[in-house]
Amino acid sequence: MKNIVFNSRTFKEGEVYVSLCPELNVSSFGDTIDEAKASLKEAVEAFIEECEVMGTLEQVLEEAGFDKRSEPAETWLPREPLDSSAMVLHSVS
Repeated sequence: MKNIVFNSRTFKEGEVYVSLCPELNVSSFGDTIDEAKASLKEAVEAFIEECEVMGTLEQVLEEAGFDKRSEPAETWLPREPLDSSAMVLHSVS
């Protein structure tokens, strides 16, 4: 059994909600937040399945910063940020 834990961030863009998995650069959308998150889960599943078919899943996850744990079941965990903050860059002109 293999588990992959991933982060989801959801934004409102126009009339739809967009959910993004930043580590894998996979996104999807829906009319509600729940629809967008469910659609993202399907998109990530399809992405993971394709990586498995190509034989690149472990490499992709490692390059995206995931950490592999073996106990009790193989689980890949995303990198956890030490800080998350909005920053401002002022134009110098």
